[in-house]
Amino acid sequence: MRFRPGLRGPLAYNIATLFGWASVIMTYFGVNYYLSGLHSYAAGDPIPIPSFVYYAVAILTILSVLAYWRDRGYRKIKQKQ
Repeated sequence: MRFRPGLRGPLAYNIATLFGWASVIMTYFGVNYYLSGLHSYAAGDPIPIPSFVYYAVAILTILSVLAYWRDRGYRKIKQKQ
């Protein structure tokens, strides 16, 4: 991200951290409990993905959009001063 000029700053870092944390949680819980896993060797059909996973993705996306919106407004106010 540091090589891309548009992806610098605290907002981009915080959004990347939020989605990075979510991907680590998905890796732990999703692969180990909800998917069949790497070493299960045909352990049967995996259980369906629970609905809270979709809600969590939607909440993370909404939080990111709201943070971007507030940061954009803050930068406009800062430029006027």
